[in-house]
Amino acid sequence: MFHVDQGSACKRRNMSTATRRATWALILCVLFLAAATALGGCGGEGPGEVLQIGGIPDQEAAKLARRFNTVADYLRDELDVQVEYVPSVDYAALVTAFKNGDVHLGWFGGLTGVQARDASPGARAIAQRPRDTEFHSVFVAGSDLEVTSLEDLKGLTFTFGSESSTSGHLMPRHFLLQAGVDADADFQGLPGYSGSHDKTWKLVESGSFQAGALNEAVWQKAVDDGKVDLGKVRVFFTTPPYFDYNWSVRGDLDQAFGEGFTQRIQSALMSLSPSQEGEKEILDLFQAQGFVPSDNGNYEAIEDVARDLGIIR
Repeated sequence: MFHVDQGSACKRRNMSTATRRATWALILCVLFLAAATALGGCGGEGPGEVLQIGGIPDQEAAKLARRFNTVADYLRDELDVQVEYVPSVDYAALVTAFKNGDVHLGWFGGLTGVQARDASPGARAIAQRPRDTEFHSVFVAGSDLEVTSLEDLKGLTFTFGSESSTSGHLMPRHFLLQAGVDADADFQGLPGYSGSHDKTWKLVESGSFQAGALNEAVWQKAVDDGKVDLGKVRVFFTTPPYFDYNWSVRGDLDQAFGEGFTQRIQSALMSLSPSQEGEKEILDLFQAQGFVPSDNGNYEAIEDVARDLGIIR
């Protein structure tokens, strides 16, 4: 007769149960860690481990993607953190994303920079191009029109860029008022808003509007690239200078990424050099030879103009 050792059988059953429990515990642990990794938590650096950057959509989406993805690659190497470009559908969306912490580092115009920093306590401008210390808007008109001054725009159709644009709306409207032209009363109908600088000159070139105002850098690049038909559209007025584009950061970056992280970002931007091939590509995309330090005080005049015009309150 086959004899069963009750003690040995009990031990085997207990060992089998323990093994199964250990196996399930291991499986659950693996699943938990996989889920935590997918959510960006558990054992990592937390939700702040991905530096999210953005920029106002002032040009075609393809150009913006190339510009900011190139910056993201550079900052990833320089800062040793993951960096992601977050596109925005319009200017206001970028301001909102910055306010909510969905964008940590943003390339803003003068006006949107003021709006974003006002909405995010502790945020500050850290860098700009040298040209942004003396930026200009250009006014363009159909080449067949007798337009030589801002006063000559009365009675014509006119388009700005985005309503939130410094160089495509805020400052052009300001200089129009200084010349005695009320954009809401003196044009033929209300002014249009193209949404971006490259669309503005194209609308004038096509005859959809008789005149418009846009960023001088976008205009000059389009002319240099041979994209503009100067027989159909021309510049007739360039504004006085003002501060414009800037890189701004949220005030909580050091808390999220470690002490001194904001300074590291600023230093990385400052160190971009046209003598380095990869870095030259970035600077070319920004039409710059480099970046220089900036601060919130540079944009106080922009804020004053925006408040005077009722664009911010």
